[in-house]
Amino acid sequence: MGKYIVRPGGVVEPSHDLMAWAVWFESRSETPFESGGRRVARTDLPDGGFVSTVFLGMDHGFGGSPLLFETMILDRGDERQWRYGTIEEARTGHAHAVRVACGEVEDS
Repeated sequence: MGKYIVRPGGVVEPSHDLMAWAVWFESRSETPFESGGRRVARTDLPDGGFVSTVFLGMDHGFGGSPLLFETMILDRGDERQWRYGTIEEARTGHAHAVRVACGEVEDS
């Protein structure tokens, strides 16, 4: 499972130093992606839940194409998740998950 970090400007690069990766990962949970952090987007929902999209920091593709981003619907008993390989897919997926959570579209 490869480990990755984000540099300012949203540049994703491999990390070959486990301790440096761990320090980066721990310190960047709420830092915006474009600023070299893990937070891609968060949308609060009217019912008190929220949709969150984050950079995972490691490849969750398990041998297939790298999956580095994850969107989840949280705090409402509906904890679906989606994973993506690119920031563009993650942003599009976040918008889709918000529409799913609001009942505007069906999950496909």
